[in-house]
Amino acid sequence: MGRITMLLIRLLLVSSLVLSMASASRRVPSSPSSSSSNIDWWCNLTPHPGTCKYYLAQINQNHTTKIKHKTELREMLVQSALEEATIMQKELHDLEQKLIKTKNHEAVHGDCLKLYDNTVFHLKRTLQCLNEGHHNCSAVDAQTWLSTALTNIQTCQTGAEELSIQDFNASSKSTNVTEMVRNSLAINLEFIKTMKRPPQEEAEAEAESEVEETEEDDFPSWFSGHERKLLASSEIKAHVVVAKDGSGDFKTVQEGLDAAAKRAVKTSRFVIHVKKGVYRENIEVEKNNDNVMLVGDGMRTTIITGSRNSKDGYTTYSSATAGIDGLHFIARDITFQNTAGPAKGQAVALRSASDLSVFYKCGIVGYQDTLMAHAQRQFYRQCYIYGTVDFIFGNAAVVFQNCHIFARRPLDGQANTITAQGRGDPFQNTGISIHKSVIKAAPDLVPVLDKVQTFLGRPWQQNARVVVMRTYLDSLISPSGWDEWNGSNFALDTLYFGEYENYGPRADTKQRVKWPGYHAISNPNEASQFTVTSLLAGRTWLPTTSVPFNSGL
Repeated sequence: MGRITMLLIRLLLVSSLVLSMASASRRVPSSPSSSSSNIDWWCNLTPHPGTCKYYLAQINQNHTTKIKHKTELREMLVQSALEEATIMQKELHDLEQKLIKTKNHEAVHGDCLKLYDNTVFHLKRTLQCLNEGHHNCSAVDAQTWLSTALTNIQTCQTGAEELSIQDFNASSKSTNVTEMVRNSLAINLEFIKTMKRPPQEEAEAEAESEVEETEEDDFPSWFSGHERKLLASSEIKAHVVVAKDGSGDFKTVQEGLDAAAKRAVKTSRFVIHVKKGVYRENIEVEKNNDNVMLVGDGMRTTIITGSRNSKDGYTTYSSATAGIDGLHFIARDITFQNTAGPAKGQAVALRSASDLSVFYKCGIVGYQDTLMAHAQRQFYRQCYIYGTVDFIFGNAAVVFQNCHIFARRPLDGQANTITAQGRGDPFQNTGISIHKSVIKAAPDLVPVLDKVQTFLGRPWQQNARVVVMRTYLDSLISPSGWDEWNGSNFALDTLYFGEYENYGPRADTKQRVKWPGYHAISNPNEASQFTVTSLLAGRTWLPTTSVPFNSGL
């Protein structure tokens, strides 16, 4: 056979194959016709298709229902995650006697009970949100609550690792629930993308808002006009008064919080005035105790203080002087403190997972792990935050604005790291934003500045995300800016650390780390992703208010 003939045959074969493939591609529907292959097709869109296929097949045991749209897939994924999380929660309750062998077992078990309960709570909220067709919530809300559910499971596991409990197996379901929540996050993100306005339109809206807005009213759009006036007021009418000297309704802060928890309806604001004094107690605002406001007489005079720490057998989570879970929490003119000291390891002053919460003119004082911005959406304004190692950490979507952040003197040989962000999944809508603030050395660090390195942050989890914008960086900050996690190359290509238009002695980024995940941001559109509007999604899910606010750069 001649060369020309062979070439002709090959051309005919290739043409036939191309036509066959084109015809086949025209025949492929948006999803397959049979129910089992229908589920396989949709599940292949998720990060964990095997887990997805198994659980969706359980829902559709009769193989009669076909998924027609991503809305159905998303709802089935969340439903499956909720069902398995409920079993996971029950397993932990049932295994109580078998698990508790030591004080450390008891500490971790207590954390996980609370965290699993919260996981079920947030998955229920998400499913209800999806069933109601977004009348009272958005895809951003769903992503926040799914992110929180995932963070809670991870926090349970972290506690067991911290206290070196090798045999603590809280539930056989935790891995499956984790993967189903991850699948839900990935699919729900597609709905968030369709909500966002084009960058040009968003920039124009920001520019318009800047014309009318003033710095004093620099609060998120979801913070209502009434509540802004409440914060600004010098005289707030309290529902109950806490006073150490017995002149109020209660002598302890927790008693005031318990009174708030007994309300039949928690949709309106409940104000607790905490008079000046040092309150030595550990307080909790439970997940169903919503709309609580704690008002002190000033961060120098009203202080809630504790000393729990990891060296004394507490997990980081349970070491908190104040643990806040109830929605829409507000604190003003008050200090949360942990006095355990630098030698006691992790010792949290404030732990918050309160969604849509505001901390205004508050002090948050400790050493290692001072502020655990654990989960959900949080805003800190004009706060003073003190610490040493990883002292602003967690996996919330959190903005610190007009705050003063002070690094203290750590143990000899330790370095200070201001942030340690805990975003473990790339689809979580979380991150730390430090905006229009000041980062300086505390008085005890000043004499040893030449011996202590201080970094803006290090990656606690694989997809850690931190941005420092328009902030004063004093000479305490290392020229490299950021630190590795325990000297390893962990997450250096998956993290996102950024700086934008900072100023001060250590604002120059020329000597910063050269990691793939580090960004010396020059584009305002990129920086605007970490403003109140974008990171906290203020414009998308709460009514607009006539009170001016500055939510942009």
